[in-house]
Amino acid sequence: MQTYIATFFSHFGAIRFGKQLKEMGLSGKLMPVPRRVSSSCGTCVKFQAESDTAIHSDDLEQLFLVNGEELTMLRSNI
Repeated sequence: MQTYIATFFSHFGAIRFGKQLKEMGLSGKLMPVPRRVSSSCGTCVKFQAESDTAIHSDDLEQLFLVNGEELTMLRSNI
């Protein structure tokens, strides 16, 4: 399993994404966006998944792969 952080354009988008994860059988945690990552709404979702290929959301701003303290941007809709 890989760990990801997804940022969103709105707080509502982050909440909706958390619900989508549950429907996919995954769990996510809403949390403040790490300081080194900019976000429009300040809320992100940290979650684990086998890969990021099934992760889709119209509200998604950026998607990062977490590797220890390092974040690698995988997608950006900015």
